[in-house]
Amino acid sequence: MKPRLEQLSHKGANRSFICYEVIVPSFEFLWHYHPEYELTYIVKGSGKRLVGDGYEDFSAGDLVLLPPMLPHTWISEKSNSEKCQAVVIQFSQEFVERLLQFPEIKSIEKLFVRSSRGLQFNVGKKSGLVSLLQQLPQCSEMMSLTLLLQALEGLSVARSAPIASLQFRPMKGNENQQRINKVFLYVQKEFRESISLKKAAAIVHLSESAFCKYFKKASGKTFSDYTNEIRVAYACQLLLETDKAISAIAFESGFESTTYFNRVFLRKKKLRPGQFRKL
Repeated sequence: MKPRLEQLSHKGANRSFICYEVIVPSFEFLWHYHPEYELTYIVKGSGKRLVGDGYEDFSAGDLVLLPPMLPHTWISEKSNSEKCQAVVIQFSQEFVERLLQFPEIKSIEKLFVRSSRGLQFNVGKKSGLVSLLQQLPQCSEMMSLTLLLQALEGLSVARSAPIASLQFRPMKGNENQQRINKVFLYVQKEFRESISLKKAAAIVHLSESAFCKYFKKASGKTFSDYTNEIRVAYACQLLLETDKAISAIAFESGFESTTYFNRVFLRKKKLRPGQFRKL
């Protein structure tokens, strides 16, 4: 599936923002971005969330605010017992700017400033804020606007953490973004196997040396460092969810040796794999 710039304006021609539910067998890899802000609440489902260069687990209760043009996707495995469900709210920069003209709304201005790298909120599944978000898709137009303002006010004081790193800089221009997205998709699909620098460079029609410079400029990381982050995140999942030996997890996550896996894991997590599992 090709990464793309998603055009949302046609979805809500007569609305200042759009709000809808997504109910699917699984969240598929769809690495994309758009000029709107996006607030996503995961009602059901679990898997991996990619935002910029952030690669983390998600589960039911995951609540994220994304700024315009920050690439993202949620990925989950298909389940025979339960479908995945999310509430998605999208609104433009112009909508935010108009809101901030009202002095009563100024309290949420810092929320949008802080969202430049994406924000993940720590709220309980039974909180009033979550209840507001789940009501939104079924409300009348007037009521939905009222509830959205209440939700934004709640988010402005809720505990949150940035998702993408300070080094991540989205590529400017649709063509550049699509080029780097092809590389991200290649890593996502193949990280359990042998990742080839030569093949990654060929995907975007660059020499290996030119590709290394290009990737570092696009992501703020070296290609090997980015690949290792994806592999370590997957290894963490296996350490928590299985009883497999650490050596087996190292190879299943794409590392060529247990020694190298232990060294990279310690550098990324400040813990050895065995310590991480015990904690």
